Amino acid sequence: MTTPSSSAAPTTAPAPPSPPRNPAPRGLRIAAALALAVYVVALAGIAFWPDPVDRDARPLLLALNRLIPWATLARVEFAANIALFVPLGILVAILLRSRHLVVPIAIVTTVAIEAAQAVALDRRTPSVLDIVANVTGACVGLLMVRVVEWLSTRRPARR
Repeated sequence: MTTPSSSAAPTTAPAPPSPPRNPAPRGLRIAAALALAVYVVALAGIAFWPDPVDRDARPLLLALNRLIPWATLARVEFAANIALFVPLGILVAILLRSRHLVVPIAIVTTVAIEAAQAVALDRRTPSVLDIVANVTGACVGLLMVRVVEWLSTRRPARR
């Protein structure tokens, strides 16, 4: 039986990797948290309003369609749903260390909204296209944050 020599270096386990640091400054994260709270309240108001929120805008949207034939009601609504979720993608990306969670959060949020509309709001029409548009909007927001971060690292040093 051999014994380890006393001259052998002690083995230590490597330190576990530290979680990725959120690159956003603390002040920006605080502002994003406050903005997210306001956004969630506004989103809930839009999502759970008993009547379709664009009901009173129909005459304007029809006039727009007469001027710009490709701007149909369905396309304008799809674009509006994309725009509605861009802030979610931006704010959640700023707040989270794990940016890969932005899309699942957007999916869960929009599916919950559409399910609640189906169950509780008889004058609202849930739609799979709304889910696609909303998740697309969150992805656009996430992409915007990534582009801004990339551009900020590419800036030449000031002299």
